[in-house]
Amino acid sequence: MPSPTSFDVVPEIDISGLSSPELSVRSAVAQQLGEAARHVGFMYVSGSSIPDAVFERMHDASQRFFALPMDAKMAVYIGNSRNHRGYVPEGGEVFAGGTADKKEAYDCARHRPDRAGATALSGPNQWPDLPGFAEAVSEYYDAVFEAGRAIMRGFALYLAESEDFFERVLTDPPSQLRLIHYPVDESAVDRPGIGAHTDYECITLLKATQPGLEVLNGAGEWIDVPPRPDCFVVNIGDMLELWTNGLFVATTHRVRKVIDERYSYPLFFSVDYETVVEPLAKLCAADQPARAALRAGDHLFAQTAQSFVYLRARVEAGEISLPAGSLALSSFGHQSEN
Repeated sequence: MPSPTSFDVVPEIDISGLSSPELSVRSAVAQQLGEAARHVGFMYVSGSSIPDAVFERMHDASQRFFALPMDAKMAVYIGNSRNHRGYVPEGGEVFAGGTADKKEAYDCARHRPDRAGATALSGPNQWPDLPGFAEAVSEYYDAVFEAGRAIMRGFALYLAESEDFFERVLTDPPSQLRLIHYPVDESAVDRPGIGAHTDYECITLLKATQPGLEVLNGAGEWIDVPPRPDCFVVNIGDMLELWTNGLFVATTHRVRKVIDERYSYPLFFSVDYETVVEPLAKLCAADQPARAALRAGDHLFAQTAQSFVYLRARVEAGEISLPAGSLALSSFGHQSEN
């Protein structure tokens, strides 16, 4: 199983050059992205050109939502949804370690009406009755998604593929934006804000308001990755690790116990549900055999169904079933002894 190096810092990469008309400039950025993906699995990314005001409008909307009474938030409870959209109360998600997270969240994604019900993750969002919320969140989603597309073009270039290699599978991806609120944990128990895990998709683009994120290096040490001004934290997910046959690493990460109120906004950048993710042939060899392919949406749904309490209950009740060949939680990444 691939693992990152024994890094102690996460590199920062300016991606503004990805929009250059000069191939040499784009290639130089792609080289930095690829090396970070291989050796760390995490990176700070600046130069996205997303205006601060777009983030601030979304952050304000998020704060207003999480400040609502519980009954107002539960009016858009994710368990009312058949396509995994809506409010997730504290304890609604449990990772492989078995500890319930100390957080609440709101999950949303793009909705194409012509694709409603086409997959287990297709359909409308449950928008709360909160003026300006849907507009601010959608504006932010669209801006960050475009930054993700640029980064994916950079990875394609690093892998010596056409720069539009991933574009063909970005017609209706179930890429999810999560608004996450971590209240201060005043208990005596050292409970993580979110347990150790890898992300299921291709990449994650994250902005957070407070420190707390930690990533696991190849030496089994947890490395702090605090927010930086004008930067996203970007990490490799399961699908890119598989696509590159382990050349890129999906690095295990967690959020430590929350001592300061924290808001976190990851966009989990995926590819179309039906996409068969399989190792590039040129990255396979006798001493590095091809890992088993998976269907992107099936992997995403299976991992989600095993970590969300309401979906686990539906599986146990026989209302839904995991796709054939589903991997267990934590099938990517590596474990810490700490």
